[in-house]
Amino acid sequence: MKPLHQALSFVLFIVLALATQLASARQSEPGIHLADPTIFLHEGTYYLYGTVEGNANQGFLVYVSKDKKNWEGPVGAKGGFALHKDDVYGDKGFWAPQVFTHRQKFYMAYTANENIAIAESDSPLGPFTQAIKTPLESPVKQIDPFVYHADDGKIYLYHVRLQEGNRIFVAEMKDDLSGIKEETLKECINASDHWENTARAPWPVAEGPTVFKEKDLYYLIYSANDFRNPDYAVGYAVSKHPLGPWEKHPGNPILHQKDLHHPGTGHGDMVVDAKGDMWYVFHTHYADQKVGPRRTALVKAGFTATGNDQPDLTMHKECFFFLQHP
Repeated sequence: MKPLHQALSFVLFIVLALATQLASARQSEPGIHLADPTIFLHEGTYYLYGTVEGNANQGFLVYVSKDKKNWEGPVGAKGGFALHKDDVYGDKGFWAPQVFTHRQKFYMAYTANENIAIAESDSPLGPFTQAIKTPLESPVKQIDPFVYHADDGKIYLYHVRLQEGNRIFVAEMKDDLSGIKEETLKECINASDHWENTARAPWPVAEGPTVFKEKDLYYLIYSANDFRNPDYAVGYAVSKHPLGPWEKHPGNPILHQKDLHHPGTGHGDMVVDAKGDMWYVFHTHYADQKVGPRRTALVKAGFTATGNDQPDLTMHKECFFFLQHP
């Protein structure tokens, strides 16, 4: 039996060697590792921001690209950071930024210390700063801001409130972005469907909202499950008004590990590129048994005809790739 034992040992050695080589190769991948990513397009340049994996207590880095696939940076105005904690509210937990324009200025809505704050800058590269380093007033902890400018000039803040789970809310904002109009606050989404809490956790999670309008409908894209769960996935809901009520799509989730064969797909933002095509930027887990550092990816989005007045929002898995950094 000794020859058989030696053969099995040799096979085991080869398997372990291949596994080691694969792990080493993945560690050296020139990809970008930003979680909760967002892309801002300005004058032909794409700006990428997100939660900095392993260093979320400093602020937000920014990368730039002309083609959405190959990125340079970090190139932020302050040592690679577009927003640094020295200039704004917060000293830890800098998560889920969003950059937008308002009154000819650039703004970044972000999370720090489980509160939401808004900083401003003269450039997408930063530095984003606050004259008064305070968060938006709230009676509860809140995260994951998304500021939406409606056609009628009103501004809405979609965000997650930490109360009996991660729940998505919306409220109309004051014109100067200093806070919300409390009387307009409404709940949009909570994780009540089976796919949204596959671990049956006592604290259900719906988070990462992003909103856009297509024809006469508003689309709210969100992620559900704990971000460490491989079933972290993306769904959407529709409404005829920015304040809701919202109806979840019966075909949710529309982006899941079964679609891309990568676990932990979620928490991103929609961007329309220079050609008018829609893309969803999001993160995945690093590997099947390893959550971080999470990897930043893009997938093409669009609408699929259904035979009725409301086509389905679709993620085209054949147009999916990880963002590369030389």
